Amino acid sequence: MIDRERLAETFKFLVEIDSVSKQEKAICVELTKMFKSLGGDIFIDDAGEKMGGNSGNLIIKIKGDIDAPSILFSAHMDTVEPGRGIKPVLKNGVFTSDGTTILGADDKSAIAVLLEALRIIREKNIQHGPVELVITVCEEIGLLGAKHLDFDLFKARYGYALDTSDTESIVTSAPAANTIKLSIYGKDAHAGAEPEKGINAISIAGKAIASIESGRIDHETTCNIGLIKGGKATNIVPDFVTVNCEARSHNKKKLDNVTNGIISAFKNAVDEYKTSPDQELPRLRTLKEKDFPLTSIPDNHYIIRLARRASENLGRNIKSIQIGGASDANIFFQRGIVTGVLGTGMRKVHTLRESISIDDMVKTTELVIEIIKMHSANTVAGRDI
Repeated sequence: MIDRERLAETFKFLVEIDSVSKQEKAICVELTKMFKSLGGDIFIDDAGEKMGGNSGNLIIKIKGDIDAPSILFSAHMDTVEPGRGIKPVLKNGVFTSDGTTILGADDKSAIAVLLEALRIIREKNIQHGPVELVITVCEEIGLLGAKHLDFDLFKARYGYALDTSDTESIVTSAPAANTIKLSIYGKDAHAGAEPEKGINAISIAGKAIASIESGRIDHETTCNIGLIKGGKATNIVPDFVTVNCEARSHNKKKLDNVTNGIISAFKNAVDEYKTSPDQELPRLRTLKEKDFPLTSIPDNHYIIRLARRASENLGRNIKSIQIGGASDANIFFQRGIVTGVLGTGMRKVHTLRESISIDDMVKTTELVIEIIKMHSANTVAGRDI
C-alpha cells in the first residue's frame, strides 16, 4: 500500500532543503504547500520571533470524517550542523549523505513518513477522526520550538512524536534535566613574574571538577561537565572561568541531589582557597535552570495500548523503552499532552555516517496509518483498546 518510490523522493526533497536550527523558513514554506495540498488547515505561530529564528512552528489540522478525539503526531524540521548543502545518496535501499554533512534523517524521515501516511489515507478514502500535526523548529538546540509553541492552536491531548531510531519500540520514559553554569572569579597576575599575587580560577575549577562524580551515576541518572571557558594567555594567571554542566535523571530526588552536589563541589573549592570567610576573592556565581521535564507514561495508557495493538495488527511487536535523551515529547508531557515517541529507523544521527533505510520508513508509515485507523474505528464502535 505504501508508495516506496514516492516516500523516498519526498525524503530526498526534504533533506536537500537547508534547515539548520533558526533557519527553517525555506522548508516551512515547502511543507506548508505540501500539507495544504492534503487538505490541511495551516497555522504558523510566533515562536521564531521569540527565539530570533526566521520561522515559527508549523501546525497542521486535518479534518476528520468521524467524530473522534483529535490525535497528535509531531516531528521537527530543523537539523544540526553540518547540515547545509546535503547531497543524499541512495544505495541498496539505504540513504546516506555524501560524507561531508549529516543526512538529516533526524527528523526529516518523520516528516516524510507523515506526508506519505496522509497521502495514503486520502487516496484510499480511509475514514478517520481529526489529525493534528505539530512540526517544530529549533528542537536540536534545547527543544526551543516546543518551549515557545502556541498550544492554543491545537486540541489533541495525546499522540506520538516521531523522533527516535528503533521502529519496534515506543519511548515511555525520558529524563528531566537541569543545566548548571558556574563562574569563578579569581585574580589576574603575571604568571612568570608574580604568580603568587594571582588567584587561578581555572585551578580552583579543576579541583571542583575532580571531586564530582560524572558520567553514568546509576541506571537512571547521568552527569556531564560539558563546557569550560577561561583564561587569556599562558603567561597570565586566569582570573575568570565558566563551567557548564548538566544533570539528568528519571528520578526527581536524584536529579536534585546531583545538581546540588555539583554546586556544593564548586562552593567548597572556592571556600577552601580563602584564608578568611570575608575574603572577597575567589568568588562563585551559579546559575541553575530546568532544561526540560521528564516523561513517564504508564504501560496501560491508551496511546501505549493503541500503538501495541496497531503493531500487532501488522504482525509486529512493539515494546516500551526508557531512554536517556529528550525530545519535544518532554515539553508536550509537561503541558498535559501525553506523547509517546516512535522510531523511524534513523541511525548514527548527528554524524557524517547518518543513515536510514526505506524499509524502516515504510514500516513506520504503515504503523502511523494503522494507529489512525484503529483510533477512529474504536471511537465509532464505542470500544476501548
